[in-house]
Amino acid sequence: MEAFPFGEETLVFKVMGKLFALTNVQGFASINLKCDPEKGVELRERYTSVLPGYHMNKKHWITVLMDGSIPDKQVLEWIDDSYELVASRLPKAQKEQLKKKIH
Repeated sequence: MEAFPFGEETLVFKVMGKLFALTNVQGFASINLKCDPEKGVELRERYTSVLPGYHMNKKHWITVLMDGSIPDKQVLEWIDDSYELVASRLPKAQKEQLKKKIH
């Protein structure tokens, strides 16, 4: 689900009501993604365009600068990882609902 709960400029992506990604629609300069804390540290050390989550819990979120230094394919994988991380932590009943929506 996509929404604009923080105003017209910030597009938010949710799975079963839980946030997994957000970006500014004006220029698409960066995207915030939910991330496993250890993986987040690794990505920030490896890529200069991966930063602690802007306006987010810096332990659980990363901000990826869309400056062209990271291939789109890699960013799409991180978006999938963010979705899966959030979906995996849903209560059992919501996971079942999600399965029904997907199939």
